[in-house]
Amino acid sequence: MGKKIAVILLFVCCVFPSGIAWAEKQDTTQDLDVKGIIFDHISDAYEWHITTIGDKHITIPLPIIVYGEINGFKVFLSSQLHHQSSYCGYQLGSEDGKYAGKIVELNAAGEELRPWDFSLTKNAVAIIINCLILLCIILWVSKWYKKNPMTAPKGIRGALEMLIMSIQDDVIKPCVGKDYRKYSPYLLTAFFFIFLNNLMGLIPIFPGGANTTGNIAVTLVLALCTFFAVNIFGTKEYWKEILWPDVPVWMKAIPLMPIIELFGIFTKPFALMIRLFANIMAGHSIVLGLTCLVFITASMGVAVNAGMTFVSVFFTIFMDCLELLVAYIQAYVFTMLSSVFIGLSRVEHHK
Repeated sequence: MGKKIAVILLFVCCVFPSGIAWAEKQDTTQDLDVKGIIFDHISDAYEWHITTIGDKHITIPLPIIVYGEINGFKVFLSSQLHHQSSYCGYQLGSEDGKYAGKIVELNAAGEELRPWDFSLTKNAVAIIINCLILLCIILWVSKWYKKNPMTAPKGIRGALEMLIMSIQDDVIKPCVGKDYRKYSPYLLTAFFFIFLNNLMGLIPIFPGGANTTGNIAVTLVLALCTFFAVNIFGTKEYWKEILWPDVPVWMKAIPLMPIIELFGIFTKPFALMIRLFANIMAGHSIVLGLTCLVFITASMGVAVNAGMTFVSVFFTIFMDCLELLVAYIQAYVFTMLSSVFIGLSRVEHHK
């Protein structure tokens, strides 16, 4: 059963991107905007675009929740904003303006002002859906363990147990140290959250396809969680090594070491944020770029287009398989580095 599911997911990931791109651009091959296609996918949006059939766009409108000084608090669906139209004083920013694609309001001088925006965008809705999926999976597994405490799990439950134990015993325990159980809930949650969002991002049909972990705002929040776990629960010896390191007195007179150590406090979460964001965003961009090769070469003749279609499909399948591996590796690396940083903050006094 697990093999059948894997084959179906791989088929969907490999075939549907080409079908979606063809549906969107079948009549405008000459004017194919590759950059626009890629940026439309990796950027956030106020609606969830499913596909385009002819001139008809199939989208799911999402709730817009804004508060502005001029027009006040408003809640409405994104379907009210089409073709730069205004609704309740709010509209999308002009394409060449400072707030392109964002909700804005106009003041008396006609200038665009950014209101407080609490809208449920595509990435926000995708995160909620993925969290619900993850919660259902974990509760499903835990419920089985309560009923069968002395039975070895099989199938998906067995795979999840193997995955949990490998992260717990091979990553968290050796990196964090004796207090590893205190941090295991957060680290395991971070691992499965990133892993599931990475996998869902590879499925190009609803509810997949959202570039959640390729959004720097999401990776920023994840990195901040590790930042707070490291520095709030760090030991006194950890802060002593940063602010008053065990170095010769003349080096303490010139506080070079504390400055370097304080700088390192912020570079660690920054590295976590950029690593995850850049790798996932790059993977999505490469897959879409390879898919577009079919349509870029459509006007170059049958022979050239046929050859490039083979190349495009082959490398797209290869990249999709590689992205499945990257989805795990990036979740693993984030968890491992977070465990290492937490372990470094649990340093004890050495006699």
